[in-house]
Amino acid sequence: MPGPLDGIRIIDITSVLLGPYGTQILADQGAEVIKVEAPPTGDIARNMGLVRHPGMAGIFLNLNRNKRSLALDLKRDEAKEVLRKLIPTAAVLVHNMRPQAIARLGFDYPAVSAIKPDIIYVGAYGFGQDGPYKSKPAYDDVMQAASGLASLFEPQTGEARYVPSAVADKVCGLTLSQAITAALLHHARTGEGQFVEVPMLETMVAFNMVDHINGGAFVPPVGPFGYARVTTAARRPFETKDGFVCLLPYTDQHWRNFFTAVGRPELMEDERFSTYRARGHTVEALYSFIRSVTPEKTTAEWVEICEAGQIPCMPVVNIQELTHDEHLQTVKMFEHHEHASEGETVLVRSPLNFSKTPASIRSLAPCFGEHGAEVLAELGYTQEEITTFYNAGTLVGGSGEGAPA
Repeated sequence: MPGPLDGIRIIDITSVLLGPYGTQILADQGAEVIKVEAPPTGDIARNMGLVRHPGMAGIFLNLNRNKRSLALDLKRDEAKEVLRKLIPTAAVLVHNMRPQAIARLGFDYPAVSAIKPDIIYVGAYGFGQDGPYKSKPAYDDVMQAASGLASLFEPQTGEARYVPSAVADKVCGLTLSQAITAALLHHARTGEGQFVEVPMLETMVAFNMVDHINGGAFVPPVGPFGYARVTTAARRPFETKDGFVCLLPYTDQHWRNFFTAVGRPELMEDERFSTYRARGHTVEALYSFIRSVTPEKTTAEWVEICEAGQIPCMPVVNIQELTHDEHLQTVKMFEHHEHASEGETVLVRSPLNFSKTPASIRSLAPCFGEHGAEVLAELGYTQEEITTFYNAGTLVGGSGEGAPA
């Protein structure tokens, strides 16, 4: 069965993580994504992290499945003309170049909308283009710092730190995919295209402030920014006899069951712990108490106790162990696919389940420029013209019909 975005063509001029992750989500949901890459080596993510062969890193394989690769040197007029012919066939064009750079190439929103007035044109930028930071370079670490995320570690560690994940890129990639589907819905209703800006700083500030606006939501403020339960140094996995566990009593009933399970039912009558509001001011004391008792039992014993009391609890799992997790194996979260150049690969499927229009992995990550000849043929270029483009360096990569061997 086709995915929910079947029939939607997206021209993807993005690289690294943010843009490719956003378009990968849409590709998994059925969109046809044509990945436009720049010579000589294409998307920098092709060589990010560990590789079996140059240009096909494990990170790239997961970010770029269900896409076709078109390697164009957009500094050449002939390549620009190819892109101009491709634009009318697409519903969406998305890029994460600086606005000034894509304007120099001749593909800013005014230029693209002149070719296709109802295009959905998406720019993923570091900073909103109405602000004074609009020309600053932006990467994940920069955004973790600028959005206040890195500073949230100070109460826990005594210093600012980065989350050990490219969380800004990934949150913004998720936001990008949602913005595109919202714009597609508007287009379906009205026939109108539009310009969509996805700025990383603003996206991460909105993300962080969901809970951390806290007392700053009022005028005048009733307290500081920052949600104390999640910033306290006491909030960390609890050590057990043989590992670590996440043990999280939350509701009144959770705490009543937990205190009873550890032989201290009277603590539920303590005015510091008896209500949700009171516990919000005594988080460190509560978590310190948990930390004092968890070393008495194994992780498995704590999981059993918590399940009996319906208390949220899971063992702390090493990321290396996830592919062997019982639940993830049952739901087939990790799929094995045979890649033409990389052999057997492991891909993380879409986490979503659509009963009528399932997301799926239909094709594997393309080699650099793999589909150039194919895409140009679809646009009406002749075999001779395609060969000329390859010989001139306008079109590179690939090994299909029309590409020099």
